[in-house]
This record gives sequence, C-alpha cells and structure tokens, in this order.
Amino acid sequence: MAETKMAKKTIKAENRLKTYYKEVVVPSLMKSEGYKNVNEVPKIDKIVLNMGLGDVKDNSKSFTMAVDELAVISGQKPLVTNAKKSIANFKLREGAKVGAKVTLRGIRMYEFFDKLLSIALPRVRDFKGVSPKSFDGRGNYALGIKEQIIFPEIKYDKIEKIRGFDICIITTAKTDAEALKLLDACGMPFRTK
Repeated sequence: MAETKMAKKTIKAENRLKTYYKEVVVPSLMKSEGYKNVNEVPKIDKIVLNMGLGDVKDNSKSFTMAVDELAVISGQKPLVTNAKKSIANFKLREGAKVGAKVTLRGIRMYEFFDKLLSIALPRVRDFKGVSPKSFDGRGNYALGIKEQIIFPEIKYDKIEKIRGFDICIITTAKTDAEALKLLDACGMPFRTK
C-alpha cells in the first residue's frame, strides 16, 4: 500500500510542449548556435498575464467576472492589483482595485503556452502572425490579446464585455535574437513581413 502511494507521487505529468522542447528544440539550438552545455540553451522562465480593469473599478460584479475569466484562462487564481497613488483626473483613489495578474511557471506555463499556440492564436480573426518586434531588449516577449473569447474555456454567452489582456513571455535568453530563435523553434507563429 505504501509503495503505490510513493509511486504515484513520483510520476510527473509531462506536457507535450515541454517534451518537444527537451527532445527537439534543445538539440537543434545546441547544434545551430554552438552551445556546449544543455544549460546554456535559453528556455521559457515564466509567463505573466496582466489585465487592466480600471474601467470597472466601481462595479464590483464586473470586476469579479473579469478576474474569474482570467482565472479560467490561466488555470490559476489571479492576484488583484491595487492603485499605488490617487489620481483625481481619473477618479482613482489609492488602494482601489485596478487590475489582475497571474504568473505561470512550470507545467501550467507550458500548458498555457501550448494552448495559446495551438488553439487561441489560430482563432484570432484575420490572423497573419505575431510581430517579431515585440521584444524588450533583454530577451522577453510581450503580446497583447484583444479578445478573451479566443480561448475555448470562455463561453460567449456568459461574458459581460469583450476584454483584452497582456501576455509577457519571460525567457532566460540574453538577447532578443536568442529569444526569437527559441520562440520560433517552439512554434510561435511570427509574421514574415
């Protein structure tokens, strides 16, 4: 009885994208870029989803629905962000709820990235690829999603309003060129023009 419990704990779920990264991306990048060690190869460190909700700061029901949608998309409970200082022109008070964010790591990160590449991005209307210019200079990539309904977990009948959010893919790459090669090898559909 004790042996079966231990065996169940040691079994790790492997994601298809993580397996692809280990078996295909790492060897190809080592060969093409001349890395001598597996640990030199850049990898995706974390993915941060950020949704600004300043437009519904007074409506607690809408705010809760938006946070719940972000939780359903990411598979993890979002952290509600508060205003750091008051701004009278925006009718904003210090400490007011203005957004939500989620940081994904490990298996959830790979599952979300796989879902983004294989299901969500192809559902974008008139999709021609993502911009290869959205790197920040340190090997991280930012992507804006205009509609949350491209994710299959969101039911169109249940949403109150079309909302967008930002996706930041943080990598261990030292340069933008390294990060571009990494994300391209993982299957990110970059625009050619």
